[in-house]
Amino acid sequence: MNRLAQESSPYLLQHAHNPVDWYPWGPEALQKAQQENKPILVSIGYSACHWCHVMERESFENEQVAQVMNQHFVCIKVDREERPDVDAIYMDAVQAMGVQGGWPLNVFLMPDAKPFYGLTYLPPRQWVNLLTSVRSAFNEHPDQLADSAEGFARHLNMSVSEQYYLTDTAPKFSQELLDTMYQKLADSFDSVKGGPRKAPKFPMPSIYGFLLRYYHITQNEEALNHLRRTLDFMALGGIYDQIGGGFARYSVDDQWFAPHFEKMLYDNGQLLTLYSEAYSLTQRSLYRKTVFQTIDFLKRELTSPDGGFYSALDADSEGVEGKFYTWTTPELQTVLGDDFNWFSELYHIAPEGNWEEHDGVGRNILHRVVSDEDFARQQGLTQAELAEKLATTHQKLMAVRDTRIRPGLDDKILCSWNGLMLKGLVTAYRVFGEASFLELAEQNARFIQEKLTRSETGQLWHSYKTGVNGAPGVASITAYLEDYAAVIDGYLALYQATFKEAYLREADRLTRYTLDHFWDEEDHLFFFTDQAGETLIARKKEVFDNVIPASNSMMAHNLYTLSLLLEQPVEGLPAYTALLDAMMGRVQSLLQQNAEYLTHWAALYAMRVKPTAEIALVGPDVHQFRQEIDQRFYPNKVLAGTETESLLPLLENRTAINGQTAIYVCYNRACQLPVTSVEAAFNNLEK
Repeated sequence: MNRLAQESSPYLLQHAHNPVDWYPWGPEALQKAQQENKPILVSIGYSACHWCHVMERESFENEQVAQVMNQHFVCIKVDREERPDVDAIYMDAVQAMGVQGGWPLNVFLMPDAKPFYGLTYLPPRQWVNLLTSVRSAFNEHPDQLADSAEGFARHLNMSVSEQYYLTDTAPKFSQELLDTMYQKLADSFDSVKGGPRKAPKFPMPSIYGFLLRYYHITQNEEALNHLRRTLDFMALGGIYDQIGGGFARYSVDDQWFAPHFEKMLYDNGQLLTLYSEAYSLTQRSLYRKTVFQTIDFLKRELTSPDGGFYSALDADSEGVEGKFYTWTTPELQTVLGDDFNWFSELYHIAPEGNWEEHDGVGRNILHRVVSDEDFARQQGLTQAELAEKLATTHQKLMAVRDTRIRPGLDDKILCSWNGLMLKGLVTAYRVFGEASFLELAEQNARFIQEKLTRSETGQLWHSYKTGVNGAPGVASITAYLEDYAAVIDGYLALYQATFKEAYLREADRLTRYTLDHFWDEEDHLFFFTDQAGETLIARKKEVFDNVIPASNSMMAHNLYTLSLLLEQPVEGLPAYTALLDAMMGRVQSLLQQNAEYLTHWAALYAMRVKPTAEIALVGPDVHQFRQEIDQRFYPNKVLAGTETESLLPLLENRTAINGQTAIYVCYNRACQLPVTSVEAAFNNLEK
């Protein structure tokens, strides 16, 4: 047992029995390094990371390897999901060294925590050789290493504006620049299977969120076709759990066929938003099925008893990647009997398996390329008959799968990822009108308010661990900008779904907190860490969108929505519109050059090329009208509503008409004459 046995992170607890004398990140380890003048080895990973497990088995569980590590280094284990601030600093440093980043991330630091060398996975013999040579270099050339570390520390402390030559610019919103952004993206499209023209393929929700908004403005059919192609092949491919629902983190090939089998909450939350929005545009039954089945998976496997959502399911079970999700052909024949032949054709089952062998037996990943409609036609079945057959075979396979040893569950509850999930559930509710989705969303919102929010200050916590055997749960780690950004976004969606003003007020309160504790007046962007949080060797800002959008681009979206719903001049407080324009102006040159890395920013840019519809609903039928509006695809809007009256700027002094619910369509606070039907309101929207 090492010091990690006292931690709550499942990833750190996985390493608690290693012979390596691991420390968690904190003052004890950092002080020890300085007192003993020892280099630090920081090893960063996460619980669902396959190669992290491999390196643990090969090196960190090996007594001889551990002895070398313990003798020469102060060894620190970091869960990147708990400490994204630490991970971001050292990932940035390793990339500055010209090394391809990834996890496990192993970084060597001077005793003052400044990095001088780093890399990802290494097999045990090479790892030991590296440890020995790094320690020799530390002993024999400490001044050279210190100079190198100082140089990397200087790089890490450059402001975003210095790094990318950003200046104060008044943002200009034009269709021409929007088309340029789209074209940069389109150059990388895979015109056969969707997504990018490369492997591995990650679901990148912000890219397709941008395409939806770009299509809304331009009616560009190429953009819509790429969106549909990508979403179709993802939902039909091996990256999607065809039996149990939910998406894996990425596909290792360029066909969406073979996933890296871990399932992450952040992917599935964002993909609920994406597939729901795409359904409102396309009405594709595949997207509806994907949303409903994914929510069933999340309820079944990632929901805590008190309403929070757990972080992830591992890729491995019984030490084998994908064993829980894959099938041998004899297994399928036994379970399915007479249904095997058509099922085998639909899901591309091969006699010897279509994927890797384990213990000399080939295994199958269930994947398909044709829709239910097309397959039913090929088989001479009605869609209802095929749906019944699929339900029966899936139930049989799920029953067998439920008897298997399950992949490990990472049961920490992260504030930011729960915010993404909250937004996904609310969007699904708004599009499909399924009451259970809203119930689950409001249960999650209560969890965030009760377990992850300090009510007296409005501060959030980043991580929560449910108590065991009746013990109370524990919230920990000062929240990061990503936590505020995602939760604010979730609350803003929830207000527009329910018109409960408490959600809007809480979003506003959290936003005010970020302006007091994260905003950098010099860069006109937010820091990633709270000024009240731990001081590290650098204080970073997230600007580039990745699998999860940058916390700054999420905040820019939030400021825009808040400016439309709440903006009234308040003395002494910065106007949201002014802050947003400062952010957009600051990143505009980056957007022109690198839109493919700033797609969530680009989605917001698209919404500002044409005026955003401010739709105010007043009267007894506001909820029914809201539902009718949300079922139609019109992303460039905000909604406010009340059955009676409200002091919100969009609703103040607005009334029903002769007892009938009134819809006011407004642009820049100027409203058209009210109408009393959704159809009439849509006729008034600027196309």
